[in-house]
Amino acid sequence: MNNEDVIIKELNAYLKGEFMGIHSYEHYIQQVSDPEIKKELQRIQQEHKNHATKIAERIQNLGGKAVEDNGIMLSIREGMMNLKGFPDTVEEILKEAIDGQEKGLKMAEEIVRGDIDLESRQIVEENLNEDREHINQLNDLIQ
Repeated sequence: MNNEDVIIKELNAYLKGEFMGIHSYEHYIQQVSDPEIKKELQRIQQEHKNHATKIAERIQNLGGKAVEDNGIMLSIREGMMNLKGFPDTVEEILKEAIDGQEKGLKMAEEIVRGDIDLESRQIVEENLNEDREHINQLNDLIQ
């Protein structure tokens, strides 16, 4: 496996996580009736969609094929989340969203430490900075 193949593999792993985040926010949005909270969750979801687009474009520019969904293992995890049910209150939904953002950040930080090139690393780092801001914004909604 050459270096570009390794980079593409790492970026696709990251992209799968973005898709999981997009799907998670879809569930949160459906559970919330407060229009202001819903609007904020939609904005964060849109930023995750933008992250996915940037990463997919980077993969294509490296000559690879971007994944189009979150993959079987993440789909299983997502299904298990659905089985356990959704939180009842807005605060619980927001706390679950924060938890998901934090877990996603940790996984993405592992990818950034891996074998990716400088340009890819910069794109992922920009996304991670926005993700950190999402956590702050979600915490502000709980306050």
